Formats: sequence, C-alpha cells, structure tokens
Amino acid sequence: MNTQPTLAKEGGSTGTTGQIPPSDGLKAGLKNRHLSMIAIGGVIGAGLFVGSGSGIAAAGPAILLSYALVGAMVVFVMRMLGEMAAARPSSGSFSAYADQALGRWAGFTIGWLYWFFWVVVLAVEATAGAVILESWVPAVPQWAWALIVMVVLTATNLASVASYGEFEFWFAGIKVVAIGAFVAIGMLAVFGVLPGSDNPGAGFAHLTDAGGFLPMGAGAILTGVLMVVFSFMGSEIVTLAAGESEDPQRAVTKATNSVIWRIGVFYLGSIFVVLTLLPWNDPSITEKGSYVAALDSIGIPAAGQIMNVIVLTAVLSCLNSGLYTASRMAFSLGQRGDAPKGFAKVDKRGVPRTAILASVVFGFVAVFFNYQWPDTVFAFLLNSSGAVALFVWLVICVTQLRMRGIILRESPEKLVVKMWLFPYLTWATIGMIVFVLGYMIYDGGSAREQVVLSLLVAALVLAIALVRERAKKASRA
Repeated sequence: MNTQPTLAKEGGSTGTTGQIPPSDGLKAGLKNRHLSMIAIGGVIGAGLFVGSGSGIAAAGPAILLSYALVGAMVVFVMRMLGEMAAARPSSGSFSAYADQALGRWAGFTIGWLYWFFWVVVLAVEATAGAVILESWVPAVPQWAWALIVMVVLTATNLASVASYGEFEFWFAGIKVVAIGAFVAIGMLAVFGVLPGSDNPGAGFAHLTDAGGFLPMGAGAILTGVLMVVFSFMGSEIVTLAAGESEDPQRAVTKATNSVIWRIGVFYLGSIFVVLTLLPWNDPSITEKGSYVAALDSIGIPAAGQIMNVIVLTAVLSCLNSGLYTASRMAFSLGQRGDAPKGFAKVDKRGVPRTAILASVVFGFVAVFFNYQWPDTVFAFLLNSSGAVALFVWLVICVTQLRMRGIILRESPEKLVVKMWLFPYLTWATIGMIVFVLGYMIYDGGSAREQVVLSLLVAALVLAIALVRERAKKASRA
C-alpha cells in the first residue's frame, strides 16, 4: 500500500471544470444541493440551542464578543482547510494533509483523535435525542429510543452516501429555516412591530440596561469563549464530504466563501435577538433555555415543544453527520495503512461498510457507558475528547503553513482558494488557539480537566504512532 498519498491518489485528475471523481472507491453520490446544505447546517449544532443560556449567564451581553472571537477563529481555520481541500479533495481531509505535510505520525494521531471525538459525540447525541423522544412517548424507555435512533441512522449511512446526503439535507434545512424564522420574527418583536407580540419591544436597550454591556467585566469574554468554542465543531465536515461529490473543488470553494455569513446569521444573529428581547439576567434564560425564553417573551404558544422539535432535529443531524464523519476518517486511515485494511474496503454502492460498522460498535459501547457509568467511565471519555476540536484546528493551521509550498511546487493551478494575509494570519490563528488552550488550563475546573485528559489521550495516540513508525523502519532495514 502506498503510505504517502500522492496528488493523483487524493484527488484524481481534474478537467477545466474542476470536477474530480473519487479515485479511492467511494462514489460521487452527493449532489451540489446536499453539499450546500451540509455546509450551511454544519455550523449549527445542538450546542447552540442548548448551551447558549449558560454562556449568556456567565458573560452577559458580552457573550456576543465571545461568539465573534470564536467565529473569526473558525472562519480563518475553514479558509485554511478550504485552501487545501480545494486543491486536494480527500475523504481524510486534514488528517491526510497532515500526513503529507508534517509526517505519518501527524496524520495518524489527529485522524484517530478526530475519530474518537465523533464516536463519543454519537453517544452524547443519541442520549440527548432519547431524552426528548422519551418525554413524548414515555412508554418506550430511554435506552430503547437511543438504540432506535442509532439503528435508523446507521441503516441510512449503510444504504449509500446519497441517502446520508438526503437525510442531512432535510435535517439541516429544518435548522436553517427555524433559525432564519427566529431571527426575522425576533427582530420585528425587538422593535415592537410584530403583530400580537407580548414583548414590549425595547430595541437595543437590553444590551446595556442590566449592568452595562460588560456586567461581569472584560475577563468574562474569555470565559464565554471557553463555553461556546465547542458548539462550532463540525464546520470542517463539508471538506470530508466534498470528496464524494461531483465537483469537490466547487463545493469546497462555495462552502469556504459562505462561512462568514453563516456564522454571522446563525450564531451572532440568533444570540443578538435573544439578548435584545430579554435582559441578559432574566431567570427564564437559564431555566427554560435562551431560545425558549425568547419565544415565550414574544408570546409564541408551545414554545418549549417547538424548540424540542428543533433541538431533536439538530441532534439527529449531528448524529447522522458524526457517524458519516467517523466512518470516512476510519476509511481514510485504513487507506493509508494506519487502521485495519478492512476499513478501506467499499461495497458495490461505494459505501465503506466496515468503517461504518466499526464506528457504530464503538458508538454503542459509549452509549452503554453513558447509561451504566455516566459519572466515571463516560465522564472520562467525554472530558478526554473535549479539547480535540482545538487540537484539530491547530493541526489544520500548522499543516497549511507547509501545504501551501507543496501545492505551489506541485500544482500551483489548483490553488483556487487562498488563505488571507498568508502566513501572518495563519500564525495569528495559531496564537489564538494556543491562547485558548492555555486559558482553559489557567481557568481551572472542568476546562482544565478537558485539556489535561485530552493531552494525555493525544500523547498516548502519538506514542503509538511513533512506535509504529520505528517498527516499520526497523523491518525495512
């Protein structure tokens, strides 16, 4: 097996249109509309709906600056990843690029850490979905709902990549329409022009009328950053999915160029609406959740159930994409000889069945741990994968520093997406990520535990990678 993927292996040959058929056995089953909606919905996780209330309580209106800082970091990382993915579409995305630019140890380490992250996410999202479904149909126990959800989405992924794309198209579509409607209706209520609204419509007054814009001080902005950073994980999924599309270069370019307005509207826009409809210290924001509290203030009937439907959609979307992402990373690792060879095999529909089933098995095991030992074993899994998102972004930045030169040397015509102000903005983004990791350790509590445990797991995987490399060199000597 070729252990150092070449340009042809990763992307195949391109014509004048930029179309790159998959050359690794995967089928180009994702249509442009699938990729567009995966790109739009990829940045909208359940964390936005569920976790924003605690962020608002911790930082007040300044949480907007926290979202803006993390959003800018994600925009820069996606631009760097887009530069590499447009030139070399690959099912392994940043793991394959790290393999080429930094060495086999880097691709192996970040690939397995990313797989581990999404396997744990499968358990989290399956449980979250089961909680909502059990509240609707209590006759079915929570564990059974988790099993049903996992089985249905596993079947979807096993059917074909097109079925994954179709499910994600509708899941993401519901999220996008819901948030778009929330922002539009909310802004009308903010200015008191929404017919029948119960909200007095204070305009922008609530941004400063409860202790000012920085009621907790400037340091709360950084605290807010720690609380919101993980709700952005998933933006990079479109670069993995692009490898199974009809025109990967076009899909990646479009997704990369649109990430700014997506984050601006969906994250900053929706949180801005919440903060202008209610004072940041309104108890209902933490008691009911920020979005439910905002809808209640307008007078939307059954706001809680409406939000439950939207959150369930976000959960299913995240579960669907998590299974897809974990399996494609396992597939790529198998191709490069960094995972069992069976992971790299595809069936007649171009589906990496073994990679999907292996990911699901570990997902089921994690679900079992969540029910059996939620405060010990599963808490360890959760915390030890907590900082992986930041590790992934850091590796993307460092990889892009090296890959720019490789692309310019081997195929400069494929550099159709370029990182702005290279290399200065790349180094600045690296500094931002390192600072956030350092602040997490300094801040203490669960944030420090996540970084320390994630570093320990990363060190273990890295040690395995280095031992494998040494063993291979010894066998060739």
